Amino acid sequence: MKTIALLLGATLALAARADEGMWTFNGFPAEAVREKHGFAPDARWLERARLASARLAQGCSASFVSATGLVMTNHHCAQKCIEQLSSGTRDLVRDGFLARSEADELRCPELEVNQLLEITDVTARLRQATRGLTGPAFGEAQRSETARIERECQTTPALRCDVVALHRGGRHDLYRYRRLQDVRLVFAPEFAIAFFGGDPDNFMFPRYDLDVAFLRVYEGGKPAATPTHFGFSAGSPREGDLVFVAGHPGITSRRKTVAQLAYERDTALPESLLRLAWLRGLLTEYRHRGPEQARHASAELFSVENSLKARKGRLEALLDPAFFGARVAEENRLRADLARGPEAVRSALPAFDAIARTAEVERRIRVRLVALEGEGEMLDRPARIRPEAFGGRLFRIARVLARGAEERTRAGGRRLREYRDSALPALTQWLFSPAPVHGELEVFHLTHSLERMRELLGPDDPLVRRVLGRESPAELAARLVRGTRLSEVAVRRALWEGGRAAVAAAAREDPMLALALDVDGDARAVRRRYEDEVEAVRRQAEEAL
Repeated sequence: MKTIALLLGATLALAARADEGMWTFNGFPAEAVREKHGFAPDARWLERARLASARLAQGCSASFVSATGLVMTNHHCAQKCIEQLSSGTRDLVRDGFLARSEADELRCPELEVNQLLEITDVTARLRQATRGLTGPAFGEAQRSETARIERECQTTPALRCDVVALHRGGRHDLYRYRRLQDVRLVFAPEFAIAFFGGDPDNFMFPRYDLDVAFLRVYEGGKPAATPTHFGFSAGSPREGDLVFVAGHPGITSRRKTVAQLAYERDTALPESLLRLAWLRGLLTEYRHRGPEQARHASAELFSVENSLKARKGRLEALLDPAFFGARVAEENRLRADLARGPEAVRSALPAFDAIARTAEVERRIRVRLVALEGEGEMLDRPARIRPEAFGGRLFRIARVLARGAEERTRAGGRRLREYRDSALPALTQWLFSPAPVHGELEVFHLTHSLERMRELLGPDDPLVRRVLGRESPAELAARLVRGTRLSEVAVRRALWEGGRAAVAAAAREDPMLALALDVDGDARAVRRRYEDEVEAVRRQAEEAL
């Protein structure tokens, strides 16, 4: 099940065993839970759980815990904000933070909190829009209808509307959120206790640390009203209690085919682990340069280390012959069952081969895609896209400005997904963030990523030769960072509002903008191939299955 929505998970805490499930709020199996556990939440209970739950748009779960907008989440979910609010004379990462009053609460430059208001099934509408289409036409029609549905729903910037694919395309729901972008830091413990034990203990012994942060959401300059919220219990759960957890999960792989899992095992995961290990080594070395460098790189290093552990565990599971063999046997049984079914069921069988072909195409284009665009699954999150060839925040800003100027002239359904109307409030919040840009870290990232580009694509690749020219990666990186004004929020805002003419004019003086424009054609070409030959075909095949 793939979702960017809030779901409920349940665990029955028994001495000998645990019993788990994960369900959407509008798909809760009340009768099955009643039969098994003697308890079935009614519609009012589920609504309260939904409205009291929150998600940080950056990908974390949270909870509303007061009537005046107080939000509780994990420390690492707020760490980027804590780092951005720190300075050389006030290190909130190291020392922690406590606001003594609302007036002392500090606004996070980039955080957004969402409260799920409503879920609507839009499967039939998307199926109708793509009926009879295949390949790129299917993908374009699905993207266009998705953009149209989200645009109709999002009648004000105070709302956020996302079409969510569930069961790998078996169902599509529209999630309508209350969007809260004025988010302020209330409390965060010192990093040493929030992350006690460091990376070796992370994921293993969290009970020994204080992994928490409190935020507050504001509307109209005042604490937001959140009458539905979770309260704190003075007691502890008892053995045998039925426990429900509302959260914001990422992706499971329950419905991935063997071909997709083999691609992850043999190609995607080994390559991403190598890249993350390389990046962890670089950031560790950078942090040793001094206390300020250590502070600037702490949040990114934490994220890299978390990603490494998660992917390492995933790869170990896929390399387990017994586990992978069980998935192969399961898929073979499913194929046999389909083959014995009526024609409407047998018609899904070719989807397995179609997905296998997309995996092969993705394997061939992966190096160039990751180098110039980033991981395919991240392409709708511009603030998190990491083109491996062009590291650092300033290049990503330049790309958003260059592409935004072009994309916003197009009809919403024909834009790259990260520039559709429903995505612009989150995009512009990130683009106009007053968070500091650290020049030394920018040069560091860009230097090593340009070296990586030359290694991945080869020194004779036309794009590599064009980008580097006669300069070394270090020389080019220093010149680009030194010559750009994109660290200034006012400059970014003027270019965004000025559109294509303003960007084109600025690129004659700003080398970072010039680079973003120069490589855009190559990057778009490999992305288009991914969207047409991999994503569109795969989505249609997954929908059939």
